Amino acid sequence: MRPAWARARAAAARCAGAALAVAALGLAGCGTLPANVGRIDTSALPPDPDSPLVKMAIASLPGPDQTGVRLMPLGAFSLDTRIQLAQRAASSLDVQYYQFENDPTGRLLMTALRDAAVRGVRLRLLVDDLYTTHSDQLLRGLASFPNVEVRLFNPFCCARSSGVAGRYTASIFDFGRLNHRMHNKMFVADGVMAVVGGRNIGDEYFLRSAESNFVDMDAFVMGAVVKDMEKIFDRYWNSEVVFPIDLVGEPLGDREARRKAFDATLASLPPSPPADPPAIDVLGYGPLSEDFESGQVGLQWGKARAFADPPEKLLSKTPKIAYETSVTNNVMMQVWQAKSDLVLTSPYMIPGDMGMASIRRLENEHVKVTMITNSLAATDEPLVHNGYARYRPAMLEAGVDLYELSPTRTQTTKRLGMFGTSLGRLHAKTAVIDKRLIFIGSMNLDPRSASTNTEFGMFIDSPALAKELLRVINISKLESAYRVRFAPKSLSLQWLTIQDDKEMILTVEPESSFWLRVHNMLLGWFVSDQLL
Repeated sequence: MRPAWARARAAAARCAGAALAVAALGLAGCGTLPANVGRIDTSALPPDPDSPLVKMAIASLPGPDQTGVRLMPLGAFSLDTRIQLAQRAASSLDVQYYQFENDPTGRLLMTALRDAAVRGVRLRLLVDDLYTTHSDQLLRGLASFPNVEVRLFNPFCCARSSGVAGRYTASIFDFGRLNHRMHNKMFVADGVMAVVGGRNIGDEYFLRSAESNFVDMDAFVMGAVVKDMEKIFDRYWNSEVVFPIDLVGEPLGDREARRKAFDATLASLPPSPPADPPAIDVLGYGPLSEDFESGQVGLQWGKARAFADPPEKLLSKTPKIAYETSVTNNVMMQVWQAKSDLVLTSPYMIPGDMGMASIRRLENEHVKVTMITNSLAATDEPLVHNGYARYRPAMLEAGVDLYELSPTRTQTTKRLGMFGTSLGRLHAKTAVIDKRLIFIGSMNLDPRSASTNTEFGMFIDSPALAKELLRVINISKLESAYRVRFAPKSLSLQWLTIQDDKEMILTVEPESSFWLRVHNMLLGWFVSDQLL
């Protein structure tokens, strides 16, 4: 999911009269954030040698500079790993997310985090404030427990229960600040094991939604790079743009009453089903709980580095300055150095002029480039697809092998999970460079990731891991996507797929309605790439 400037704009357009009325009230209807004072900066706790997770990490580590990774393409494995880490942590949990929903999945993990804190584990939970409308009260309740602190990134001051559009409208004069969001995802246990990747905390990220679910990728990580992750977390946690939740919104009140209300809320809602992972995933791995029980974790090992945008990216004076220090710049400088082949997946793919120049250079150097993104029917941000579509002919002309995910074909691709009748959408942000260097993180290939959002990413140099990631990508590419090409002797686009062992050729955006295409085209004239 993306920061919902588009949703806020659409909502404002539908109720323009109300928005104008609010604006006419001037500052009388708006407030300001309180001073960020009294906050105590904290740092990651050193690994406790008595922690079972620490003992396993030491037993599994082949060398001090090595990082072990296990890819988790299946949502059930990824969710179960987070639950297992919360249940087995002995000293600390450092958790950072763009979204942490109040839904069955969110409540399942929140329960595990509460239970960890009750038994003495220090929990630091950092959440971006954009989508906390429905989870705000639960986050406040969780913050009332001993050993727990909850902080919000770049919070809204007002209208906290009125949804994204309402929050922006109530802070209409502060839009420039609030347009910047924290898109990072990180879950670190006892300072030695972590889960990173593309998934937020919500049903649709773990194949638990009845309507639509994301094809995504996470990684379980252990070894040298986890220390870097903890340093990144500390920098965010102690940043001036991060506020303790008790400084924002209504006074929190009595802690004991809030704890009881938190427990009562969880007890009154439908029980959250367990993660329940299958026996093995598409790569042949079983649940990590089995490794935890054995005392040694089997991973692919290599050298890795983790990096993130500075949390104060929102304070950058210009998009150019923000980009120069961004994860996007860091990643793409490495990506465009490919020597033989490059495979990219991103739900939102807007290369821009600089990206197109790099793609053309790779073509001239005979580097094979494959890109996978969402089709118009699959995307959750149609306007962003419109920005991508502007570059689609140029990418094809530059020799890119281009694929777009089908929301319905994912329903029959059992190896990436059981979608049932729900629609599938790509959400994984990955790269494989020269079949040995992989990237996994939160960064989309679009202007927002480059200059507006903060992002997190990790490179791992491991041919074995690259082979596994390519195997997962190829399943989506061959079984769940359309291949896009020019029609013979024409610049018209065609979408190719296989149905009943026969090749089908489509000449319009597949699975999309006429009105969606027209609506998107008309709005696209008024929206620049930089806003997408």
